[in-house]
This record gives sequence, structure tokens and C-alpha cells, in this order.
Amino acid sequence: MGGAVLWSGAVQAQDTQLDELVVTGSIVGSQRAALVEQRNAENLVSVIAADTVGQFPDQNSAAALARIPSVAVQRDQGQERYIQVRGAPNRWTSVSIDGINAIGVDEGGGQRAFRFDAVPAVILSALEVNKSLTPDLSAEAIVARVNLRTFSPFDKAGFALSGDVGLGEMDLGGGQQEQYAMRASWSGDQFGVILAGSHYSREQVTDNREFAYDAVGPTILDIRSYRLVRESNGGLFGVEFRPNDDHRLFAKTLYTEFKDNEQRDQYVFQLSSASGGTRSLSGGDLVGVPYRGTFNDGDYGNSNWLNTLGGDHQLNAWNLEWRLNYTETENTTELPLILAQQGSPLQRASVIYDRSNAKFPTLSLATTVPGATPGSFVRGAPLSALNQTAFPVNIALPLEGAVTSESFVYKIDAEREAMVGAMPVTLRLGAEFDDRQVSGNLLSQSNTLVLPALLPRIGASFSAVDYVTNTPWTSGFARGFDVNYVDNKAMRQDLKALLDRLQAAGLYDPARNNPPESRYEIGEKLLAAYGSAKWEVGAAQIVAGARIERFEQTIDGFLTAGTVSTPVSYENEDTSIFPSINVKYDLDADTVLRLALSTGIARPSFGTVRAGASINDISRSVTGGNPTLEPERTIGLDGAYERYLSGAGLASVSAFYRSVDNVLYDTVSKVTDDRFDATGVDRTGYDYTTTLNGGRGKLYGLELAYLQQFDFLPGAWSGLGFQGNVTFLKGDFETQDGRTEQFPGTSERILNTSLFYEKYGLSARLSYQWRDDWQDTIGGLGSGEFRAATESLDLSLRYAVNERLSVFLDANNLTDEVYVAYEGSEDFPTEVEQIGARWMAGLRFTY
Repeated sequence: MGGAVLWSGAVQAQDTQLDELVVTGSIVGSQRAALVEQRNAENLVSVIAADTVGQFPDQNSAAALARIPSVAVQRDQGQERYIQVRGAPNRWTSVSIDGINAIGVDEGGGQRAFRFDAVPAVILSALEVNKSLTPDLSAEAIVARVNLRTFSPFDKAGFALSGDVGLGEMDLGGGQQEQYAMRASWSGDQFGVILAGSHYSREQVTDNREFAYDAVGPTILDIRSYRLVRESNGGLFGVEFRPNDDHRLFAKTLYTEFKDNEQRDQYVFQLSSASGGTRSLSGGDLVGVPYRGTFNDGDYGNSNWLNTLGGDHQLNAWNLEWRLNYTETENTTELPLILAQQGSPLQRASVIYDRSNAKFPTLSLATTVPGATPGSFVRGAPLSALNQTAFPVNIALPLEGAVTSESFVYKIDAEREAMVGAMPVTLRLGAEFDDRQVSGNLLSQSNTLVLPALLPRIGASFSAVDYVTNTPWTSGFARGFDVNYVDNKAMRQDLKALLDRLQAAGLYDPARNNPPESRYEIGEKLLAAYGSAKWEVGAAQIVAGARIERFEQTIDGFLTAGTVSTPVSYENEDTSIFPSINVKYDLDADTVLRLALSTGIARPSFGTVRAGASINDISRSVTGGNPTLEPERTIGLDGAYERYLSGAGLASVSAFYRSVDNVLYDTVSKVTDDRFDATGVDRTGYDYTTTLNGGRGKLYGLELAYLQQFDFLPGAWSGLGFQGNVTFLKGDFETQDGRTEQFPGTSERILNTSLFYEKYGLSARLSYQWRDDWQDTIGGLGSGEFRAATESLDLSLRYAVNERLSVFLDANNLTDEVYVAYEGSEDFPTEVEQIGARWMAGLRFTY
């Protein structure tokens, strides 16, 4: 199951002390401690050390984790955001930072999964993926638990200073990339302090096309260009006191954030609403096609602030560890949209479209003019550019969202050696209490402002046409016509001023941006205790025990029917026991067999279990959360064969199986109880768009990994090495109506490979990643949407000028990947997106 680590020489003894190893900045040397840690681990775990992260061109922790066997990433506009371990849904992987649970929040609380794009890789000392659980780890992990470890001032004795600076460019649009990081620490015999900070930003253009279809042909052709400024920032401060060898006290604060300023230029051609003409899958000749524009200058943010006090103590026979933590996680969205609509049929375009390349259809545009018969329309003069002045109706949608999670964690662990009969046993006991409060809202389009109707009442006007510039779109996709950018920033500034005036006049109420049914308050209390024992039988080491968790949840929200909003509350509670056993067997000094049986749980996301819902008695429908959802539960089996080779080598074969009950999925069902009868109306039988529990599912797979530096080759050739892993996955689950569906996000094959060279101060790595097609959505809107296979080719070069200074060059996405989503087959793409290659060069220093 290894493959993320590199090590020089075979491990000879399990009791190797990590602090005796000297970690360097080389590919091979930097991973020595990581590989020893992996080999000595009681459970199945993969580890990446900090210096190895530096050998890859990875800007955030998701990209770094993707180097580990069976780990795939989910991207947003080309940038890594979530990870999927073993191809499972991202909610099945939990995250801790320095051992403290870290729960993620996303727009509207739609994800409980942790967002890795907010955590820069350079502030971490190591990343570990636990693929089997022991009782001291949280049970909220079905396939894996990721622990992100930050630096300690005692990692290096005395004063230490390191940093890097890099500048580069995005190929599409020519935007700038920049990266700065610095870490300073000092430690004496008893006291240590560390301060670290990092910044990464990119100016990115995203080329995007989206489509919809009916039985005749395409119904929607949606062209977009996004101009983004994205940045990730991180800061770490810690102090540590070690009065003697038996005691350690520390305080640490960590802040990370992801910021995204996004300008959107979008035009949607509604082909199926044309006044006349013919439409087919291969092409069409249409008259009077309505099209609309959508523009915004929006801001998205995600941040994590963790504050931890802790201590490690040797008290006679007991080793005691305690942690007190306060964590605040926030996700914010500010998205003031302008919808530009047409008023007259004569403002529409006549369109000839060609789908000979389904991913990149081209359009020939012409004006629309009156026909010979009154009320009819025909094609007019051809157009080389889109008419961006045909939008007399402008509608404002001030979209706002925020989700905030505050949590307090109290944790204590104790360990001692004991004798059970004649057998030495390591006993471990521990307890943890998590107290979390979450408040948030889903984005809502409830506050729709028709500006031509409102602005004359305050003596003002607004037209999106006034903001069209002379700057053409930056694009690598064929369109068949020219189009210019809109000045979204000026538009946002002017719109804000107009909204302030409308509010002062009583014509705009910002409180309606987040109606009651979109808001929720959730409180969670988790009390956990565990016990385990470790003992040896011959060459076998066994760790067995159980964890018990008491979970209580309160959910408050509103049901809205028409103009009436009624507060509702729900309470959920559960007590569960999670047993586990991990067996490690040393066949010889270089060969390890592992077998593990563990149980786990995945609780629904905050937005999913919200109590709020919107009720429409005319359409007899309900859309909302489902506070009665059961958590997903699993029983899992893992096995591994690990062979540690000379030349920093490791070959491994791993297999796993997960049986999961109560699988969550989005769908449309029927209301079967009285939970929505708040206003006295019987709503049994209404259509209910929500998340439901399905039946039983299964996920299983095989992982193969190999890495080695070929030091047996002569001379300069001995610097060559290879690292690679491939994972084969299968899985499905039963829905409530008996259908069998694939798990969203599961690729059947995941491949990671790297060819590297390290000698004479040169460190070079060419890395390739690939995952095959995977299903994105099931049930409801967007049913049957898949993501096409993706690949990434990256190059990383490092050269040590001397022992303190090195230069680097990183080049990412050398294949200029095009990301494709499709419905049914790739002949029906629903989204096509490209961001282009990028490169960065810079220097690193260490003192």
C-alpha cells in the first residue's frame, strides 16, 4: 500500500527511532523517516514527508495527497479541492490536523468533507493517510482518515530559516503565478518557537462550454469565460516548552484560507426556443434564437483557524497526552449576478450550428428580421460578432451565503505497558468530547430585482450594455464569432451603489437574500471513549480494541409555504460501538503482511440534514433537507503485502473491501409522513426533492505500488528511479426503489507514476496522473452525468547551487487537459472546460 514514500536502504528493525534520522531535501533522503514510520505503523498508512512535497509542483495539500496510491482529486476549474481515497465519495474520508478533527464546510454546507484547497502544502511537515482505523482514531471515516501534521520548533535544533519565492505564468491568458513562503524556528534545550507563513496566487482564465439536450438535439448552448484571481494563504505560530525528557507543553495556532475572486462572462443560446428552423444532433439552421447574458464579479472564501493547547507527559508507568482545541471554519459567498434579457424577437440571433465536433460546436450568426407574413421572422445579414447590445431587460440577483462552524475539542490519551499473565501488553485508553455549532444558509434566488421596474422610482437607470469593453475573450475553443469582455468590476461597483439607494427607498430588503427556509442552525455533541491492547505473538503484532461514540444533534430551521414560515426543530441521537483489529506479521526483516478489520461511520453534511424546506402547494412539491437521515455505516477488511527493497525501494500489493449500509443519494421521492404539514395542509404524496438513505452498498479494490532508485546501475545511471501505483476499483449500491447505481466519484482505475533522477545536485521528476471516467450525479436533475477520464503531466526540476540555495522550475498540466462531463456518452457533453498549462520558476534557501 506504500508508494508515496522513498527510502535509502532496507529497514532492519521495527524499533528505529525517527528522531535519529537525518532528513534532507533530496527525493530519497527526505523520505527515510516517512518510510520507517509507514513500516512500523500498527495500521495501514501512507506517509509523505514535507521535503518530498517540495519535490512536486503541488500548491495545495490535495495535490500533494494525490501522489499517494489510490488517492484521486476532484477539481474546481482545474484546481485540486477535494480528495477521494480509493475512489470513494469524498465524504467517506475524514481529516484531522495534528490529530484534531477538522470538519469542512462548503457553499450552503453541502459538504461535510474537508476542503484541501485552503491548506497550502508548504506549511505541513507530513501528510498521512490512514487506510485502516485503530480505536484512538475517530470512527467518522469509511475508507480513510487523513492527518495533516504541522511543524514543531524542535524539528531542527537551534535557529533554522527556510523559504522560497517563485514566479510564473498561466498559458491561457498569460496571467501571473506567484508563490512565497518562509519558516523560522528556534529551539534550545527546553524552549522552542516557530513562525511560518505562505502565499500562493494565480491569475487564471477558464474556458467553459455547457450544453443540454432533448431527443431532437441540443437545447442549450452555453459559452462562458471566467477570469479568476485565486490565492491560498497560511500562517503558523507555535511555542513549545520541554522542562525535561518526561514533559512537553505546547501552544499552536494555524490559519489557512482560500480566496477566489471570479469574473463571469456568459451567454446562453436557447436553441429549442427558436422562432423557426430545423434542429438535429449533427447541426441546425434556426431563426430567432433567444440568448441571454449573465455577468458577475463574485467573491468566494474558505478559511480554517485552529488553536491548540497540549501536553505530553511521562507519569511513572503511564504516558499521558492531552489536547484542548478551538476551531473556526467559515465559507462565504458574495455573488451579485446580473441577468441581461432580450425584449424583442428582433434582438434575437439567427443561428446555423455545426456539431461535427460535439465538444466544440461552432455557430454562424445573423440578424433576425421580419418575414413576409406578419408575425414571422427570417434570417437577416450575417454577423461576425455577437450583438452584445441586445439586452434592454436587466435583472439583479444579489446572492449571498455563509456557513460557519465553531467547535471545541477536549481530548486525552493514556498508554502504559502491562503484563497479562506472562505476556507483555501495551494498553491504551482515551476519551474525547467535541462540541460544535454550525450556522449557515443555502444560496437562494428568492430576491429577484427587475431593475427597469425599480430604478425609475429613484430616478436611476442601469444597462449591462454600458459595460461592454473592446477587449476580446481569451479562448482556445472555437466559437465561430467574436465576443468582448464586460467590465464586471465596474458593473459590481455601480450595482452596489444602486442597491444601497433602493434599500434607502424601501424598495430592496437584503434580508430577503437569505429567506428563512434557506437558513439553519445545527448543534452537535460527540462524546467518545476507547480502549485497545497491543501484543505480540511470535512475528505477529496485534492491535485490537473498540471505540464507543455518543452523538447528539439538534437541527433548527423553517418550513415555508407561500408567505408563511414556520420554525421547526429536530433532534437526533445515536450511540454506537466501533470495534477494530489490525494485525502486522513480519515475514522477515524486509517483508510485512498486514490484515485489518474495522468499522466506521459517515454522518450527513450540514446542508443535507437541514430542517428547512420550501413548499409549493400549486405544483405539490417540497424541496429541502432531510433531518431524519441515518448515517452511513461500514464494515471493512484490508490486507497488504509490503516488500522493502534496496535502493530506496518498496513493492506492495493491497486489497480492501467495504460493506456500507444506509448509502446517501440525491433523488426525487414522495412525502410519506406529516413532517411538512406545519400550516395544517396534508402534503402526503407531494414530490420531495432531497437526500435519502438507500440500501446496502459495497466498494472493493486492488492497489499495486512500486518505487525504487536504481542504485545498482553504474555511474550516472544510478540516479534514475521510478515511483508508480495503480488502483482497480469496483462498487455500487441499492437505491430505495431497488435500482443499482455506481457511487458518484468512483473511477475504476487510478494511475500515478513518476520517473525521477537524483544525482550531482540535480533532482528531476516527470509525473503522470490518470483516472478513468466516473459518475458525477445520480437521480433527479442531471441524472446520469459522468466525468470523462482526465490526465495530468507535470515536470519538476531542482538544482542545488550549494547546501543552502537551490533553484527550481515547475511545469504543470503539460498535456493542456480538457475536462469533459457528459450524459450517457461523450457524444453528449454537458460541460467542456480548459485552463491551460502553467509554469513557475524560483529559488529556495535554507539556513
